[in-house]
Amino acid sequence: MKTKIILLIFSLLYISSCTNLDVPPPNVIGDETLMTSESGMDVYIAGMYSKMPFEDFKYMARWGVEYNSWLGSLGIEGTGEAVNRDGITSAFTGERTPYWGRAFRLLREANYLLENLPEHASSFPEITYNHYLGEAYFVRAFVFSAMAKRFGGIPLVTSVLSYPSKEGSLEIPRSSEEETWDQILADYDRAINLLQPTSPKSGYSNKYVALSFKAQDMLYAGSVAKYNETVPGRLTGTGLKTGVRVIGFSEETAQAASKRYFKEAYTAANEVIKSGQYSLYKKKWAADNPQAQYQNMVDMFSDANSPENIYVKEYDFPVATHGYDAYSAPFIFKAPLASGTCPTLDFMELFEGFDRYPDGTIKVTTGSNNTEGDYLMYDTPMDFFKDAEPRLRAYVIFPGDIFKGQEIEIRAGVYTGAEPIQPLFNDYSYATADTRYQQLPIYTQSPKELFLSARDGGSQELVAFQGEQITAAGANGPFYNNAESTLTGLYGRKWLNPDPSFEAGEGKSAQHFVLMRYADVLLNAAEAAIELSLAGVTSPDGSDMLQVATSGINDIRERAGATLLSGMLTSDIESRNIVRKERRKELALEHKSKWDLRRWRVQHYEARDGFWGETRDKEDYSMNSRYRFRGLYPFLSTESGQYFFDARFQWVSLKTFEYNIIDYYFAIPGGEVSKSPVIDQQPNR
Repeated sequence: MKTKIILLIFSLLYISSCTNLDVPPPNVIGDETLMTSESGMDVYIAGMYSKMPFEDFKYMARWGVEYNSWLGSLGIEGTGEAVNRDGITSAFTGERTPYWGRAFRLLREANYLLENLPEHASSFPEITYNHYLGEAYFVRAFVFSAMAKRFGGIPLVTSVLSYPSKEGSLEIPRSSEEETWDQILADYDRAINLLQPTSPKSGYSNKYVALSFKAQDMLYAGSVAKYNETVPGRLTGTGLKTGVRVIGFSEETAQAASKRYFKEAYTAANEVIKSGQYSLYKKKWAADNPQAQYQNMVDMFSDANSPENIYVKEYDFPVATHGYDAYSAPFIFKAPLASGTCPTLDFMELFEGFDRYPDGTIKVTTGSNNTEGDYLMYDTPMDFFKDAEPRLRAYVIFPGDIFKGQEIEIRAGVYTGAEPIQPLFNDYSYATADTRYQQLPIYTQSPKELFLSARDGGSQELVAFQGEQITAAGANGPFYNNAESTLTGLYGRKWLNPDPSFEAGEGKSAQHFVLMRYADVLLNAAEAAIELSLAGVTSPDGSDMLQVATSGINDIRERAGATLLSGMLTSDIESRNIVRKERRKELALEHKSKWDLRRWRVQHYEARDGFWGETRDKEDYSMNSRYRFRGLYPFLSTESGQYFFDARFQWVSLKTFEYNIIDYYFAIPGGEVSKSPVIDQQPNR
């Protein structure tokens, strides 16, 4: 794909240099050039794919599809995976640049190919010709689905709109949400029937790529059809201009539609599974070896030849690069910023390997909750994580762990009082989330027993310890009121370049981004299987759906170093939640969770007890529409030289999120509504 984009740029530059007045205008490339040779079609398809709404390193949910890696971060959309500095991290309730105008420009290119390539069919072998048409259908399905997830029903532009035209022919109203998803399904099916089973060239799609994305999008459609009915008010309505149900499904069709889409999702995913084309990455995996399992999962995201990769966005320094390392590496690698992806304690609690309080939260004291007893003490911070699930360690840099050959020193402060140490606060509830360590009497009063960062790595309080002066917050913070260090006591490891010789900088990163992998497919099949079983629907392809689901989850857990299921998944909510939780763990920091939370309809307050893919007390982190997440903060005690951890709401930039029911659909751009007699705004906006 990189080569194809370069070819496109070269072609445009070459044509624009022409001075012969007998040739067509220099900015026009004719069909006889592009659609009569494979090299020309390479240019055309590369042009389409360069405009696809891929969500990778160059996508920030706050900003939208702007193809910009500035401040690159992942999992910071109010999903609970990670947080970032204020102004960047927020709940996924809209995008600065709505994916609307760009979508229709790309749709025009796909439609133009579908309408005009048949005139040149004789220029290609039949299998090649069919594949090109399949690429166009795949692009159209992908774009329509990107719009449907944001807006619900959209204008289904399936032909080239010519100007000038007959009056009114350019005005296409929004279709219903159900009609929109039906069109997406139809386009995926056309693509699947036309595409070759393996990509003919790097960057091209293929049958199994289309099947995988079809499964993902039909799972979304089925979830919306089912769970939109559980939202207060049913979150559905018709447009004022056309009377079309532009969001939600009708009460009469919702149940049948959900079953139909779940069947399509399961069938597509299971076809990929049965093909044997892909497998989970286990090149360095070894049974009963947490170190090997951790390293295997680190490597799987950088191995270009991974058998798990189904569809990948490639980069190549210095031609095509991004800046993820420049903005999300630990503070000591700041280049020019850092700490863009700071995983939360809430996310960490999804994983195995930690002692728990009765309420399921991670244990940091000897009591029955974190306001009781004394702090548990550890010789090193890494001792706290000694039994952590290997998959978690591959995703998160723990305090004291090694990254790029260096120990990542993370410390919230130094305690110089007597041991044993009682909890620093007597209230850790949401109501006191804004209280900071700097307000504690042991910090403000004499004798001072708590030392903290005054501002950042260069202006910290110093503490005498073992004959030398150490900085209170260490090399990586968290630093008081400085969002360029870890905000939560943790750093993201997933996707970072682990090579010690690599020097991060703006536009210097070239890791590929995996847009679709085999684990996605296993999880899609498992969730669709449970949903169909819950609805009493028999297997659409004759397979044992619950066996497929159970095997998929166990395969993922085995690779992750997690405990296998003790029995078969069944047709109940508990099994559904097991699959949801596994998705939250496995696909974290891959731009997946924000869509899962939306389609499950669990981000508004009333349903937020299912936010984590499991039952959890929403009052622990919510207050009506507002919610926030916690960090895990290590402190050094000078009396013993040991460490203790405090589990507290993230406090450096006081990040709070807000989400309301209306936010499950984005607003249609106001300019599009005001200028069109047929484009409706979302109901209730």
